[in-house]
Amino acid sequence: MTLQQVATAAGVSLATASRVLNGSARVRPELRDRVEAAASELAYTPNAHAQALVRASWQTVGIISHDVSDPYFSGIARGAMRAAAERDLPVMMASTFRDPEREIAYISMLRAQRARAILLIGSGFEDRRWERAMDAELGPYLSAGGRVAVVSRHRSLRVDTVLPQNRQGAAALARSLLSLGHRRFAVLSGPARLSTVVDRVGGFQRALAEAGVPAAEVVEAPFSREGGHRATTALLSRGLDSTCLFATTDVMAVGALAALREHGVRVPEDVSLAGFDDISVVRDLTPPLTTVALPLEEMGERVVALALRDHSRGRRRIERMAGTVVLRASTARLPAPQ
Repeated sequence: MTLQQVATAAGVSLATASRVLNGSARVRPELRDRVEAAASELAYTPNAHAQALVRASWQTVGIISHDVSDPYFSGIARGAMRAAAERDLPVMMASTFRDPEREIAYISMLRAQRARAILLIGSGFEDRRWERAMDAELGPYLSAGGRVAVVSRHRSLRVDTVLPQNRQGAAALARSLLSLGHRRFAVLSGPARLSTVVDRVGGFQRALAEAGVPAAEVVEAPFSREGGHRATTALLSRGLDSTCLFATTDVMAVGALAALREHGVRVPEDVSLAGFDDISVVRDLTPPLTTVALPLEEMGERVVALALRDHSRGRRRIERMAGTVVLRASTARLPAPQ
C-alpha cells in the first residue's frame, strides 16, 4: 500500500496526506480525519526511514555568519544556538569569510535541505548583483514557508531584522572622544562594501562634522586582527598625526594595539585607541579597551525569536539594539591647550 493510494482514497493531495501521516499541524481537521480513516481502512504502514527524513526536514535552523571564529559572530551565534536548543531545534552553522558567492551557495544548500529557518548574521554587501542573487534564492524559499531573519542591515531583504544601531553608536563614541579633548582622528576601517562599515564610519564622521572637527583619516583593511595591525602599521609608516584611533571592530583594535606596541607607541600616553562591539577579551587587554558595547548574545536570541514567530500578519519587524559607550583606560583625556 502506498501513500498515493491513501491520498486518492481520502480525496486529498499527496502533500496533504504526507503532512497528516507525518504529524504536521498545518492541516484542517476534516481533511485529517479523512486521511486517517483511509490509512486505517487500507492498513497503510509508513516507511520508517522516509518518515524520519521528512521529520528532519523543516526542523533545522541554519546560521550563516561571516566568520564564527570572530568573537562578535560567535557571541551572537551562542545566543542563537541557546534559543534554538530551548525549542529543541538542531542548528547547522557555516562561515562565509565575507565571500558573497559562498553566502549564496550556503543559502541554496539550506533551501535544498528544507531548513525551517535561515539566519544571516552579519552585514549585507553594498552590491546590487549580490542583492539580486539573494532575492532569487530567498524568494522561493519564503514562498514555500521558510523563515528568514537577519542581524545587521540588509537593504534589499524585506525580512525580520535585528538591527544594531551602528551609526548611532559610532556617533556617540565620537562625541565621547571629543569630550576628552581629541580633535585629530584616524579610522581603521573594514571593507567599504560592508553595510556595517558604512554605518560605523559614517556615524563617526558625521559627529565630527557636527562638532566642526576635520574628518578622520580612513585606512581600509580586512575586518580582522590582521587588518587592524596592517592599517595601523600603514599609519605609523607615514607618520602618525592623530591623537586617537577608532577601529571599527574590536578585533581590529586588538591588532592595532599589537602594532603600536611593536613600534614603541604607548596607549594611551602617546595615542588613544577605541573599538566597537565589546567582545569579552577587550576587558582583559593592557590597557582595557574603550568601545561601544552591543548585547551580542541577546541579539542572537532575538533573531531566532523573530524567525520563528507567528508570521500570519505578514508584517516585517525590525528590532533595534542600541550600543553603549564604555570608556576604559585605552583612551585618555588630553591636557587643555595653554
